[in-house]
Amino acid sequence: MACVEEKPARTRLISGPGMLLVWFYGVMVVGAVSRSAYQIATDFGRAPLAYTLSAVAGLVYGFITYTLVRGGETARRAALVCCAAELAGVLVVGTWTLVEPSAFPDATVWSDYGMGYVFIPVLLPLSALYWLRRARAVTR
Repeated sequence: MACVEEKPARTRLISGPGMLLVWFYGVMVVGAVSRSAYQIATDFGRAPLAYTLSAVAGLVYGFITYTLVRGGETARRAALVCCAAELAGVLVVGTWTLVEPSAFPDATVWSDYGMGYVFIPVLLPLSALYWLRRARAVTR
């Protein structure tokens, strides 16, 4: 008989608080993508940078949601990188909208650190980074 090498089981990232993260990211995907799609389709010339940034935010949220559901160490690392990039984007765009409001004739998902979304855009990546780092510690 041939010895069959078993692959290690994927680390679940959506147990406990991870499930709540998936739910929040899923809601943010719907919000950001539908908002940006409507704005781009109806009035792109008014604020192309803001609408494009909202679309990018939606894509980032979608990828993070996918990696959390997929699970495994590679997905966890990819989610960590994306969450760090998301947090950087929220901080840069949030600060930019406060320092130079005229650069954004209309709000983005990340404007004013996500104030229009009850600050979820700044709290979500912080929570996700904590959870993903904790998930790594548990699997070691």
